Amino acid sequence: MDPRNHLNGPLAAIDMGSNSFRLEIGQVHQDRYRRIDYLKETVRLGAGLDGNGMLTEDAAQRGLACLRRFAARLAGFEPARVRAVATQTLREARNRNAFLLRAQEALGYPIEVISGREEARLIYAGVAHLQPGDESRLVIDIGGRSTELILGQGKLPRVAESFGVGCVSLSLRFFEGGQITEAGFRAAQVAAGAEFEEGLQSFAPAHWRKALGSSGTAGAVSQLLAAAGVTDGRITPAALRWCMQALLEAGHVERIALAGLKPERRAVLPGGLAILYTLAAHFGIAELWPAKGALRQGVIIDLHERHLALQLRRPGDMRDTSVAELQRRFAVDTAQAQRVAAVALALFDSALPDAGGDERRELAWACALHEIGQMVSHHDHHRHSAYLLTHVDAAGFSQSQQRRIGELVLGQRGGLRKIEPQLASETFAWQVLCLRLAAIKCHARGAADPRALTLRGRGRDAQLAFHQAWAERSPRTVYLLQEEAAAWARSGTLRLQLSTGA
Repeated sequence: MDPRNHLNGPLAAIDMGSNSFRLEIGQVHQDRYRRIDYLKETVRLGAGLDGNGMLTEDAAQRGLACLRRFAARLAGFEPARVRAVATQTLREARNRNAFLLRAQEALGYPIEVISGREEARLIYAGVAHLQPGDESRLVIDIGGRSTELILGQGKLPRVAESFGVGCVSLSLRFFEGGQITEAGFRAAQVAAGAEFEEGLQSFAPAHWRKALGSSGTAGAVSQLLAAAGVTDGRITPAALRWCMQALLEAGHVERIALAGLKPERRAVLPGGLAILYTLAAHFGIAELWPAKGALRQGVIIDLHERHLALQLRRPGDMRDTSVAELQRRFAVDTAQAQRVAAVALALFDSALPDAGGDERRELAWACALHEIGQMVSHHDHHRHSAYLLTHVDAAGFSQSQQRRIGELVLGQRGGLRKIEPQLASETFAWQVLCLRLAAIKCHARGAADPRALTLRGRGRDAQLAFHQAWAERSPRTVYLLQEEAAAWARSGTLRLQLSTGA
């Protein structure tokens, strides 16, 4: 099949937000986006975090039930055509890993927890693609437990930040029990203002010409204002004051009766209005227009660009750009990184010829960045590298994927006990083995022939072969390889055997 035809097939995005879960199925063809299907359920996952930061079982069950329904709609979709992302609630939840295991089983596809800045970048990608424009813009997305602000022009985001305040968290805290009071609005605005204060300079009116509101809260407020005839859908400070007065007259979220407002939106409307009014006051927003596009479309656009980069062999995957930028920022010896990558990938391809593309690319990125910790300290640089890779902002990567790459890099040298839980994954164990063998082969930091070593694998049995003549020329490398075989023997996760030929 022509890869260009394959690229035009439907893609699916699951947005596991703090208030709602959304499934979007769309298609990108000749740079145009077409929605095929859209499902949304109000799950209120963000309302299910208890005082200890643990996701309650009731909230977890609501989320799992929704994901099972999404899974039924996604039946038949190839894994490479589906991407599920989780946002602020699962960034915060202390028991998120346990929930994610259950959630992935319910959905049938991997779920990635993305950072706030990555969420902001993807939101902007969705807005920029569905609502193109050349003017400088401020895009605002108010979620359940976080709010993203992005400055951009055209398709390029210039500044992207995530703030830890959302319509669910504010509504629960300052409008307890659904009661709506003036004191509650004042306190909510002070709390929101404290979060946004550090962005006052970055997102000042001098930096943008038009403000757009993406996704739930802005869309809901725009619709109710248009339905009431207060505005034509644009959100202004005066219109927001009208909304807040209407809520004060209602007195309780259950008594809110505004045309154009969906019932499931009532409980989080007070917090959302407090955030909108605070943003308008702090950032001088005279008019906020509802935007086309949101996180879910941005995920699909990003997934499409990954397919383009991979299948048409052209630049476009944001993760490759981020890796190159990290190499520059941390002054990585790129020649050494390329030597290690050439050897590691040759070993991986010979040992696991049927491995997935994602596993191979993660190994390549780990090779490219395995020495970024040298900028901190040469001693134990693998630990510094792993820490940086786990915590640095890297556009295009999810937090989950950054952790996996960080764990690979942590395992590049030394004992294996520090990554013992991860070695339970057979593929991860082979990735680590290939990275460690490549680091040994290239330890002299000179020219290295990737063909000197051959790795064969079956299950957890690994055989590393090399010629006797090479071994005689490289006694120090052979010694390190023997030490490596002993390390795996102590670990018991892979059985590495060395063999020589004529």
